[in-house]
Amino acid sequence: QVQLVESGGGSVQAGGSLRLSCAASGRISTINRVGWYRQAPGKGREAVAHLTMRGNTNYADFGQGRFTISGDNAKNTVYLQMNSLKPEDTAIYYCRYWNTDYAEYDFWGQGTQVTVSS
Repeated sequence: QVQLVESGGGSVQAGGSLRLSCAASGRISTINRVGWYRQAPGKGREAVAHLTMRGNTNYADFGQGRFTISGDNAKNTVYLQMNSLKPEDTAIYYCRYWNTDYAEYDFWGQGTQVTVSS
């Protein structure tokens, strides 16, 4: 099992920044990918950014140039730096740790609310 605890959400005005954190504990060695997802009111959950254990990243189009995913192995923590926030970025943000080869290793955090006002 892997336990994930997100933090860093909050309310900001459009154009502002937030940094989300996801602290992991447990059997992290079973994981080969981490990512951030979000779910806006009335919408499905969508991927925001992924980070592989080799350090490769990819981003949803809406996050390119504004969001940065990074990890600190010493702290077992993954971050999502979000700049130039827009009202449409308002959502609950979730971190996810998983193994692309083993479906049973798929863990989600509880989510953190991000609200961007215009």
